[in-house]
Amino acid sequence: MSAHKCQCPYTDQRRFCISHIRLFERLPMAIQGQLVARSVHSAHARGSALVREGDPIDSVLIIQRGKVKIASTDASGEEHILDVLHDGQAIWHGIFLKDHIYHYDVICLEPVSLCEIPRDALTDVLERHPETVVHLIEMLSTELDEAEKKVIILSIRDPRRRIGQFLLYRDARCLDRDVELKLEDIASSVNLRVETVSRHLTQLERDGYIRRMGRGKLRVLDRQALSAYVETE
Repeated sequence: MSAHKCQCPYTDQRRFCISHIRLFERLPMAIQGQLVARSVHSAHARGSALVREGDPIDSVLIIQRGKVKIASTDASGEEHILDVLHDGQAIWHGIFLKDHIYHYDVICLEPVSLCEIPRDALTDVLERHPETVVHLIEMLSTELDEAEKKVIILSIRDPRRRIGQFLLYRDARCLDRDVELKLEDIASSVNLRVETVSRHLTQLERDGYIRRMGRGKLRVLDRQALSAYVETE
């Protein structure tokens, strides 16, 4: 891993590298500048761990480029994927809790360019600019909404519909047309066996809802049709 202080200048659009991050995008540029001045950039190889369960949450982790998985491992050693994040998304849950430690691992699925905003820099901003707290509350509400969506997905009893709903969820969050997840990652995300997921993906493809592209990629061909199928009892 290599790391260096961020020397992030304004771009032609007069924006910082954090300006497109949902957590920071509505903050005044002057405040963004204060955060950027204290940020650190680093590069991480595929398969490396950004954090491990039990590590202290010392900063906001911003995925500038690349993809990571957030995963936890149960007592039997089975991994459960909680989320997959990509360019422009941030990891900051629990940063303001008294017991601010990670309860999951964050692993690079591909080479990752990371920007870190120290926890004390963020708390300093909140103390000096209390108006930003309202935005933070809105962000927490959004995160709760995302968590509810995941709970709804896992509550779907029919495995094929659960997988279909998960693919719709991932497709809506992808940067391009393809959902890039390995079979075992999908299985871990929806709490199903790999062979069960494979069988139902094959049927979803035969029914014309998706197309498996190979190399851990698939494409939702008709969101409206798949959504209608998922919502059918």
